[in-house]
Amino acid sequence: MSSKPRATATPSTFRRALLGAALAAVPALSAWAAGASAPQGSTPASTAAPSATLAATSPKVLRYAFRVAETGFDPAKISDLYSRMITPHMFEGLYTYDHLARPARMKPLTAAAMPVVSEDYKLWTVKLRPGIYFSDDPAFKGKRRELTAEDYVYSIKRFADPAVASPAWSEIEELELIGLNEYRDQVRKSGKPFDYDKPIAGLRALDRYTIQFHARETRPRLMEVFAQGDLYGAVAREVMEAYPGDSMAHPVGTGPFVLKQWRRSSLMVLERNPGYRERFYDQEVDPAPDDAEGQALKQRFKGRRIPMIDRVEVGIIQENQPRWLSFLSGEYDLIERTPEDFISQAMPNGRIAPNLEKRGMHAYRTVASDVMFTVFNMEDPVIGGYSVEKIALRRAISLAIDVERELRLVRRGQAMPAQSLYMPGTTGFDPKFKSEMSTYDPGRAKALLDLYGYVDKDGDGWREQPDGQPLVLESLTTPDLFQRQIDEIVQKNLAAIGVRLVFKPAQWPENLKALRAGKYQIWSLATSASKPDSQDSLARMYSGQIGAQNYARFRLAALDKLYEQASHLPDGPERQHLFDESSRYAAAYMPYKYRGHRFITDIAQPQLIGYRRTVFWQNWWEYVDIDPALAKTAH
Repeated sequence: MSSKPRATATPSTFRRALLGAALAAVPALSAWAAGASAPQGSTPASTAAPSATLAATSPKVLRYAFRVAETGFDPAKISDLYSRMITPHMFEGLYTYDHLARPARMKPLTAAAMPVVSEDYKLWTVKLRPGIYFSDDPAFKGKRRELTAEDYVYSIKRFADPAVASPAWSEIEELELIGLNEYRDQVRKSGKPFDYDKPIAGLRALDRYTIQFHARETRPRLMEVFAQGDLYGAVAREVMEAYPGDSMAHPVGTGPFVLKQWRRSSLMVLERNPGYRERFYDQEVDPAPDDAEGQALKQRFKGRRIPMIDRVEVGIIQENQPRWLSFLSGEYDLIERTPEDFISQAMPNGRIAPNLEKRGMHAYRTVASDVMFTVFNMEDPVIGGYSVEKIALRRAISLAIDVERELRLVRRGQAMPAQSLYMPGTTGFDPKFKSEMSTYDPGRAKALLDLYGYVDKDGDGWREQPDGQPLVLESLTTPDLFQRQIDEIVQKNLAAIGVRLVFKPAQWPENLKALRAGKYQIWSLATSASKPDSQDSLARMYSGQIGAQNYARFRLAALDKLYEQASHLPDGPERQHLFDESSRYAAAYMPYKYRGHRFITDIAQPQLIGYRRTVFWQNWWEYVDIDPALAKTAH
């Protein structure tokens, strides 16, 4: 795909982002941002509704902006949420989730049916649907390339290839597919290239359309892993070999969209895959009988082939104000995650503001299946470690942080306090569980520090370490205004107990690299669930996930045992007991300070039809439509 703008492209999202930033500097627009109706005739010419004739022939374009930049589009090499929001629209896993079903329900995507599973949950056999093709690419030399079982075998093997250095390898490793882990170890020790043609007993294509997974141990939720199309969608070997070292910029899958333009950290343009197979909306969804909204959507789009839109343009606007103003001005069809700074203007008393409602906008508010947390590097000589004084330091920091103030003032009440590592809507989440995670008690924090030798030895007002060395903590951060407001609260909280905290700002992708490498001390971020099960949350403290999901680099034999037990058990009270026990370990050792679960409010312009926030999965573009006539009516 070309990195150059196409001759038929509309004004770029990048330029619109710059316009939004410029608008943010105009004081006269403050009232508009605060909720006042847009002045008559204020819609930019570039976004004005086209004539009826033009509307009938113009492509349907969905436009919105991310608040954080992507890193790339090779499923085996990404881990960040924003890249994973793009990839499942180009790549397809064996299974996905019903777009309208609540609670979440898995369904076949490229598979012909649900898997055949042995009684011990070790052997899983999946039949593919014939007649599915990859999007066109020069690597295929002008021929249509059909998806086969071997493509999934190859795609999954890539996660095991040391040369790929996949951050998601640990998830595949834990499935213990017979022979795969052993071969990876052999390649690492020998230094030889990974042989993709080598047979692996636990990962086989039985024939052109049949793939079989054979795990060494019981894996009751194995297929939930491969329902993550953003990571485990099929790639073609020819494509990977055609672009050595540049796979992040050449995503070629079987999905409904193809990448047409990419300006890193600025603009992504995807267009409808012209060779995409026939899929029809009402045949893909099955909402509950009492789901009035879901049933109405199914009826509305009955018989419609998906995807229904022609192009998607995704920009990057990191600052909240320009992103909000750009949405209000009509530059975007959706504001995904309305900024907390403007939630009171957008949703006063929990309802969409009258001026926005008058313009035909729709709001969608949900409790996110996510968790915000502060992570401590357990390998750091100052903040890490398992001795009583190190544990006391982390727990004192936790007690000193006024999370309620962050949620109330900075996040405008758009989050609820977190009590554990588990996220709402996942199997391990217990709404009745309470812990010290949400406790704010600076008095106790000071007492803990005094008790374990973190005192002001030189009289300068700041505490030193027990051995007399300076106690100066460093946290990664991002340079945006919203994060600075949170940082100021935390910095003042720690100063109040005599602890110095300095910040090291960098862009989010750079911070993520430091986190993965263990070259940091503290960072505050959030994570979202990618499947219904809570094993991924527990992985944040499993030693086998250090360098991957275990950001804290936490090692504890008792916790590892809980993790391994939970991975083999079917869902039920016994497994839930293990999750509860792990929450108590988390509160005791404090490798993470879990702070909150967010409420997410998305707001759509009237022309965006059929939007519904997903729960775990990231693909939704194929289920929405753009109606230019409604945009014209609204303005």
